[in-house]
Amino acid sequence: MLPYFTHFVALGDSLSIDLYPALDAGATDVAVALERDPTAGNVEPIGAASLLYQNDDARWPDDQGEDLLTRYPGISFQNLGDAMATIGDVFGEQLAILGESNDATLVALSVGGNDLLSAFSNKPRATLLERIARDVGEAYEFLVDAIRRARPESAILLSTIYDPSDGTGRIPGVLENVGALPLSVLNSFNADIRALAASTPNTVLADVHAHFLGHGASVPEAERWYWRRSQVEPNAVGAHEIRRMWRTALDDADAHG
Repeated sequence: MLPYFTHFVALGDSLSIDLYPALDAGATDVAVALERDPTAGNVEPIGAASLLYQNDDARWPDDQGEDLLTRYPGISFQNLGDAMATIGDVFGEQLAILGESNDATLVALSVGGNDLLSAFSNKPRATLLERIARDVGEAYEFLVDAIRRARPESAILLSTIYDPSDGTGRIPGVLENVGALPLSVLNSFNADIRALAASTPNTVLADVHAHFLGHGASVPEAERWYWRRSQVEPNAVGAHEIRRMWRTALDDADAHG
């Protein structure tokens, strides 16, 4: 059984934030839409972390009551995610804000995709790319350990990194000048996340990568779970699906101890 959580915190990148799902749904102030800056005005809380915390009953009526606030009345919510965050950013900025506590905290971690895209953009040689992939994997493991030390009574949702190319290595409008992306590196990193979740106490795996396959570049735009203006960001449906993955992973962990 999972503990009775009193805090929910989202760490990492754009998987958890409200901006892109809200832009997709037309649920922001005009200034936000023009500047793509969440501080420029109102952004409706319909990102994955916000929906997991409290469902939007008008948009997703079938999920009414299926949220953390219903399950753990009084639970607080802090979303520290940032669109461009790397593993280093979570270490250097988000963890410092999170702070240390023995309170029972549920942490949703989604990070690593920006690290890989940054490496891919430089078109490194295969040997260097392998070294970078190992470094990213080790940094991710250190980050999980740091979160566990900062919040020893926590459970951490670890999310694999999705592939908007659907296995083709080509994402419309993203790094098109570098050719096919080396997906073997992404697959290796996701294997590391899965292995870490299987071997680390108080971690829960949400295999977003597997769930999102077939909803990216290989299908018509209307069937995609990515924002049409930036195919590496989740749209409103994508955020809903990530939330569902997180909720299912928690349900399974709660049921099986």
